[in-house]
Amino acid sequence: MEQIKTERSLQMKMLIGFGVGLLSGLIVHLTAGDAGWVTTFTTYVTQPIGQIFLRLLFMLVIPLLFSALVMGVTEMGDVRELGRIGWKTLLITLVLSSVGVGIALAVTNIIRPGDGVDPALAQAMLENAQAGAQSIVSSSRETSAVASILSIVPSNFISAAADNNILAVMFFALFFGIGLVLTKTKATEQLRTVIEGLFDVSMRMIGVIIRLAPIAVACFMFNLSALFGWELLAKLGAYVGVVLLALSIHFVLVYSFALKTFGGMSPKYFFKNVQEAMVMAFSTASSNATLPTAIKVAEVDLKLPRKISRFVLTIGATANQNGTAMFEGITVLFLAQFFGVDLGIGQQISVLLVCILAGIGTAGVPAGSLPVVALILGMVGVPPEGIGLVLGVDRFLDMCRTTLNVTGDLVATVVVARGEVEEEAEETAVLDHALEGV
Repeated sequence: MEQIKTERSLQMKMLIGFGVGLLSGLIVHLTAGDAGWVTTFTTYVTQPIGQIFLRLLFMLVIPLLFSALVMGVTEMGDVRELGRIGWKTLLITLVLSSVGVGIALAVTNIIRPGDGVDPALAQAMLENAQAGAQSIVSSSRETSAVASILSIVPSNFISAAADNNILAVMFFALFFGIGLVLTKTKATEQLRTVIEGLFDVSMRMIGVIIRLAPIAVACFMFNLSALFGWELLAKLGAYVGVVLLALSIHFVLVYSFALKTFGGMSPKYFFKNVQEAMVMAFSTASSNATLPTAIKVAEVDLKLPRKISRFVLTIGATANQNGTAMFEGITVLFLAQFFGVDLGIGQQISVLLVCILAGIGTAGVPAGSLPVVALILGMVGVPPEGIGLVLGVDRFLDMCRTTLNVTGDLVATVVVARGEVEEEAEETAVLDHALEGV
């Protein structure tokens, strides 16, 4: 409870920083315009502060993603005795995440909430943001679909990490995790403990860095609003609307279809009985904090088998992050549109794959996806400073996407449980028939 209060206090501070930076930037935009002191102030004060915050995030995001993804895979392997339950959970997770990210990218490409910004203003911001400008120059080359696919498999993991090739890092983490699952020795158990320690340390340090977010948000928003003025508010409102629309489509249509078709359960019955878990997820913005409530809802309200619900929901709290994956995809495309960065089909496929894989490795805590978003932005050539646009509204969107995440975990539990109950019934019938013959 104390942790939840601290997280809410931090989110409130971030909201205050967002408001202070936005209002002060708008005032400067209306009164000072292109005054020389504004450029000096942003260049030597607010811009460096924001860059330090981003660099601290980038410093830890590779070890965080690597360790989280390896742990996610090994947790799947730790329960291989359940056999088909593990594989079904993994398959459902990948299918739901793939459909969700596909919907997110489609909606963002159709509505294009980030379009319409004056290219001159966007270019001016890129020139002020040196790191972002360099990222645009180095990543703006069109990449073929074949080259994008080949780049997923790294020839050198160290160089892939140094180049921020997140897809290659994730591929290696998945491959490495599978190796840990297949290799059952005392040494690999110790190695798994070391990687788990790396994850714990990375999460702790990310938590420390995130405490600097209110100051960074104020600096980001001052720079953006001083440059773009009221146009920024309209774009931000359109972005929030697109996120909510995509999440709603996935929530209502995809989950209902999965429940009815593959889970054999009425969507009306399901949504009526999972409201407690949904409210808890919305209020805490944390899949991990909601896990005990979700388990209770699955076992008591939905009357699902205990062994299935506890396994699927525990894994899902980390590995089945549909809403988070959708949020990351929309945010990347929105900021690309905002800064006039044209992402080709190959790059969008890369974004889709990264978001699906990141759904396995993203921490199930408030703001757990922000480091991933920052890294993907740099990967596709969008200024990482642009993350300041969404930090101020991230708390509300985090609450919404966490609700989708937790509901998706329960949907997956229903689907897996139905298949297991049916197969157990078939095995029992075969056994009874055999005994009758005796």
